[in-house]
Amino acid sequence: MADPLDLDFDPIARAASIWSERFGDSGAMAAATSIMRVQQLLIGEFDRICRPYGLTFARYEALVLLSFSRTGALPMAKIGERLMVHPTSVTNTIQRLEAAGFVTREPNPRDGRGTLARISDSGRDAVKHVTAELMDAEFGLRALDDGERAQIVELLRRLRVAAGDFRD
Repeated sequence: MADPLDLDFDPIARAASIWSERFGDSGAMAAATSIMRVQQLLIGEFDRICRPYGLTFARYEALVLLSFSRTGALPMAKIGERLMVHPTSVTNTIQRLEAAGFVTREPNPRDGRGTLARISDSGRDAVKHVTAELMDAEFGLRALDDGERAQIVELLRRLRVAAGDFRD
């Protein structure tokens, strides 16, 4: 995890208290702010683990997605759809992975205008090593037990459905 702040108070709880005095119910604000802070902590931990392998967590995710595909290759548009990111982000991610030797780009034989990204052997090796370290770190969730992790997944799933990520 990130370096501890070691504060003698919880800044989100303090903000919630002030919020309720000035604006009313602070439950939604405190929950959303807590989610955002934990997201910062997790991304920091993931990037710390990925950095020695020349990766960020976003690039690692793209490599994992490619490693999950039957052929080790996917169209750029499919990568963006599955990672839920903008096409410009996919292009940037794949360009950086290609420069590092983790993927190659090639014409899509099914679509003359499209491009496939294909994971290389070094990309597969990086996935193997980073995944082992992330698993050892319990993806930054060591402080929670399996039941609590399942609860988080279910609660956040409901928000994702409500936002239209997928149909339930």
